[in-house]
Amino acid sequence: MLEVRIRDRRGDFTLDVDFSAGSGLTALFGPSGSGKTSIIEIVAGLARPQEGFVRFGDTVWTDTSAGLHRPAHTRRIGYVFQEGRLFPHLTIAENLDYATRFLPEARRDHLENRARIAALLKITPLLARRPATLSGGEKQRVALGRALMARPRLLLMDEPLSALDQAIKAEILPDLERIRDVEGIPILYVSHSVAEIARLATRVITLDRGRIAGRAPAGLDVQPVIADGEALGTFLSATVTGTLADDGLTVAQSVAGTLYLRQVDVPPGTALRVHIPATEIILATGRSEGLSTLNRLSGRVAALTERETAIDVTVDCSGIPVLASVTRRSARALALEEGKAVDVLFKALAIAPESLYREA
Repeated sequence: MLEVRIRDRRGDFTLDVDFSAGSGLTALFGPSGSGKTSIIEIVAGLARPQEGFVRFGDTVWTDTSAGLHRPAHTRRIGYVFQEGRLFPHLTIAENLDYATRFLPEARRDHLENRARIAALLKITPLLARRPATLSGGEKQRVALGRALMARPRLLLMDEPLSALDQAIKAEILPDLERIRDVEGIPILYVSHSVAEIARLATRVITLDRGRIAGRAPAGLDVQPVIADGEALGTFLSATVTGTLADDGLTVAQSVAGTLYLRQVDVPPGTALRVHIPATEIILATGRSEGLSTLNRLSGRVAALTERETAIDVTVDCSGIPVLASVTRRSARALALEEGKAVDVLFKALAIAPESLYREA
């Protein structure tokens, strides 16, 4: 278990967070400038907070009250940056082996470990090549492998896919899933991508302006996601119940109600995680007939939050909070208030294909 409780002021920005992260992949999610990378650097030992502590298991890495700060190289952490940062003069095999140079425990059986990791990440054919001959995706795979070669107790990933195009991301996401599920190493993962978080996260910690705006297990139906003053949407868990092939639809059941989604090639019983954008939701307070929207969830307004350009409406649908974003004019026209019955409507096509993922 990683425990982080820190306060750090840098100019006009103050980072003030308190959280724990266990097994699986814990995502630090939020817009640029929300403090994600600062947290990663402090956990890694590359930066010292002004106040607080960082502890992993029984070992305290940083404790400002005791004047304790363990150097980064003693923390047994694997760090994957946005770019691969490979040594250009070394072969891929030598880049992988470099991670074992200063760790006697990592040097044991390193050839067998290298072969296993290379097979896991599908980079075995690249071992004799040099970084200049690799694609961006191949370089990131090697960077992941090098981090694993150090036999880390904790894996830190700072926007590891942000510099890659969508096609390469689609290739690497399964690698990250295998690391999460096969290696059993706790992962702290930084991203501002809803699609990445929906697919990978075991739990989500949402950051906004240096503070925690929300936290929840991502594998469950979670609190709506709001970052940088903008309503991003809601994660829902659902189970596939069937396919309407003639209509190009998949039918899934969530606690909040039945969902109609773009057709996906998975059997009934498959658990999916669905992201519903807040701006794609239509709210209705009366009978709404003759509409093309297939998805209709019923609930009651649980909260209204006025923002700079819109009003966020949290609707309780059978105990599941679903977030919608509407204009002030619409909120007035519907006379929205807490406790009012509403229908939550959205199109099947509003759910982007990359937002439909099997549960971790």
